[in-house]
Amino acid sequence: METADRGAALYRDFLGGKAQALEELVKLYGDGLTRFAYCIVRDDAAAEDVTADTFAALIARRKKFREEAKFKTYLYAAARNRAIDYVRRRRKDLPLRGLENVLTGESSDDILRQERYETLYTCMQALPAPYKEVLYLIYFDGFSVKETCRILKKSAKQVYNLTSRARSTLKLRLEKEGFSHENC
Repeated sequence: METADRGAALYRDFLGGKAQALEELVKLYGDGLTRFAYCIVRDDAAAEDVTADTFAALIARRKKFREEAKFKTYLYAAARNRAIDYVRRRRKDLPLRGLENVLTGESSDDILRQERYETLYTCMQALPAPYKEVLYLIYFDGFSVKETCRILKKSAKQVYNLTSRARSTLKLRLEKEGFSHENC
């Protein structure tokens, strides 16, 4: 059994009775899951709840990970499903607020860089949900196209097309805000 997948190894350790392994999983994936969930639910507290629910399901179900994909891919797909369920239950638009702090973490000393991040994230929030999801997965969390396909339940062609349209739309929005390749 391949142990190159740190998340899968930690989950196996957790299933084997090592409680510390669950804490390591939360440290390893918690922040990224919360940022990803925010792209869908658009609310800080709800994104944290989605992340907590995702980890709670791991604890409650304790089912063996089949390792058909990376554990991270499996975890993000589960978080996406929970986030979509949350949005379906709410059925209303949530306000844009707090994304800059969620995605950038601690505030930067470089004010110009911080302003660029804020503009980028504000422009991303104006994108349709599928565009935000694909951009976040590929560019912010570093998933491969194959992993993104599994998470979004789309074919590779659909992911490529979605990524292309998302990048084009984001580029147009950024240009409207006065950003170009030269100043990013």
